[in-house]
Amino acid sequence: MFVDSHCHLDFPEYEGQVPALLQRMRDAQVQNALCISVDMPDFPKVLALAETYHNLFASVGTHPDYENTPEPSVKLLVELSQHPKVLAIGETGLDYYRMGNRAYEDMEWQRERFRTHIKAAIAVDKPLIVHTRCASDDTIKILREEGASRVGGVMHCFTENWDVAQKAMGLGFYISFSGIVTFKSAKDLQETCKKVPLDRMLIETDSPFLAPIPHRGKTNEPAWVANVGEFVANLKGVSVDELATQTTKNFKQLFKVPI
Repeated sequence: MFVDSHCHLDFPEYEGQVPALLQRMRDAQVQNALCISVDMPDFPKVLALAETYHNLFASVGTHPDYENTPEPSVKLLVELSQHPKVLAIGETGLDYYRMGNRAYEDMEWQRERFRTHIKAAIAVDKPLIVHTRCASDDTIKILREEGASRVGGVMHCFTENWDVAQKAMGLGFYISFSGIVTFKSAKDLQETCKKVPLDRMLIETDSPFLAPIPHRGKTNEPAWVANVGEFVANLKGVSVDELATQTTKNFKQLFKVPI
C-alpha cells in the first residue's frame, strides 16, 4: 500500500470530485494522503477534508509563493496545529524563482516567514514540509540556524542535487520524489534518486500538478502516486512492494501516525 505524502485536494480542480478520487486511490492501493495547506484563508478547507475522510490528513502553513496573503504568526500556527489530524507545519520554505528583477533583500519576507514556521514546528514538535526552488543554499542555512533538526521533516517535490539531499538528510529530513522523477528530461534527478537510501525517502504527487508518466499533462491525483512508486522501484532495482512498504513506514515514522 502506498501513501501520497503531498497533495492539494482543496484546490478548485477537485470540487465535487473527492469521493471519486478516494475510490481511485483505493483501487490503486493508495491508503492515505496528506493534504497540504498553502495559506491561512484556505486552511479550513484543508482541515475539513481531513476531518471528513478518515484516510486524509492535513498540514498547516503558508507557501512561500503566496505573497499577498495574511502572514501567519508562530502563535497562530501553534494553535492550528493542535488538531490531531494536522500532522505537520508547512508548506513552507523559500522560492527565489519568482524574484524577477527584485533584489535579494526584497525577499527577506520569505526568509522571515520560513523562520516563523520552523519556530512553530519546534514549539509543537511536528515536522516541517519544505519547498525550495532556486534557493537551496539559503534553505539549508536557515534550517540549520533555526535548529530544524530538532523536528526534521521532508524536502517535498525534490529537484535539487545529491549534495543538497545529503545536507537535508543530515538535518533529519526525508527526500520526497514526485512525478517529475518519471520525466525523460529528469536524468540528473533520477541519478540522485538512485543514491537516496530507501529508508530516507517519501513519494508524492503534488496534485493537481506534475502528473507522472504515463499521465503527464493531465490533472494529477493521489492514485497516481503508485506510478511514481513503480518508477522509483524500477530505478532503484527493488520490488514495488518493498518500495511501497518502506515509504509508507517512513511516512508513519516521520508524521507519527498509526496507519
